[in-house]
Amino acid sequence: MTDLLQVNNLSKRYPGFVLQNVSFSVKPGRIMGLIGKNGAGKSTTLKSMLNMVRPECGTVTMLGMDFFQHEKECKQKIGVVFGGIDFYPLKKLSSITAVTRRFYPDWDQRRYEGYLLQFSLDESKQFKALSNGMKVKYLLALALSHHAQLYLLDEPTSGLDPVSRDEILHIFTRIVKDGKRSILFSTHITSDLDRCADDITYIQNGKVLQSADKQTFLRSFEHLKASEDTGPLTLEEIMLRTEGRYLDETAL
Repeated sequence: MTDLLQVNNLSKRYPGFVLQNVSFSVKPGRIMGLIGKNGAGKSTTLKSMLNMVRPECGTVTMLGMDFFQHEKECKQKIGVVFGGIDFYPLKKLSSITAVTRRFYPDWDQRRYEGYLLQFSLDESKQFKALSNGMKVKYLLALALSHHAQLYLLDEPTSGLDPVSRDEILHIFTRIVKDGKRSILFSTHITSDLDRCADDITYIQNGKVLQSADKQTFLRSFEHLKASEDTGPLTLEEIMLRTEGRYLDETAL
């Protein structure tokens, strides 16, 4: 089975922070969660993969192509959502969409209109008039409307109410059901990953601590269980205990 995404030894240096030799892969039909505390390197990883910031070294293969050599072709076949993108705040959604759709030969207007209806989005509104949650839904509508094969999403459920989060997670599982498309998304809401993720990549202090299918991932942290623990650790518990252990060790 050919991976839809392969990241090998990706590195990026900033003053006070280094993303170090990050490697992982995503197979077709899978949802991978990218976890780590704030500042661990999740967004830097995604931005380096997409050449939004230039990595010092490493390779990224998307859909069988070297991303840095075939950036345009790759970007036409992936869906990307980043939080904090404000476009032109005074522009109406219809104007933003009219520009965006020109970049995608496989744009599906009928599908887009379906997501507008499902997400209760009004194209006549200015972007700045949307709540943070509705902005995320609009960005997802754009990303989901051009038959992408790979979706790269940074905190896609952040700011959404529980009902909307459930709706988005259901869409994610439906996307990968055909076994041909995959999703990589970063999140600090680990309960979302407990429900929908097939694989987990955990970044700590710029390094990949573990990357595996979810069951293997959970088993690899069994050594962190305390005597009073009666069941398997959750992702949230794993993060709390590994981050706490790291802080204890660096304090010595």
